[in-house]
Amino acid sequence: MKKVLVVDDDPINRKVAREALSIYSHEVIEAKNGEESIIMAKTLIPDVILMDIQMPGIDGTEAMKKIRDQPGLNKIPIIAITAYAMKGDREKLLNEGFSGYISKPVSIRELLKLVESL
Repeated sequence: MKKVLVVDDDPINRKVAREALSIYSHEVIEAKNGEESIIMAKTLIPDVILMDIQMPGIDGTEAMKKIRDQPGLNKIPIIAITAYAMKGDREKLLNEGFSGYISKPVSIRELLKLVESL
């Protein structure tokens, strides 16, 4: 069982991820924006973070970098979940520091496989 922080400004996307991960007994914590994700990562220290990229305020990339800058949090795997699915987007996000990448619409099977592998 892993503690998974799901960060997405869309409540439906958070619900889908929560339900899929809960089936496999993962503890799911939700944040609705980048600002919340930074606070929750510091206080709850999740095993894995699923981070939406396009969010108002602090976007997913900026939030990932701020989390990585925190002592003790730089090793937490952070998976980018995004509608960006153009050629080169995956490589760009991985080069920016994400541990993995999944494009929307999210394949539940792919999501579970990636979470389990980290």
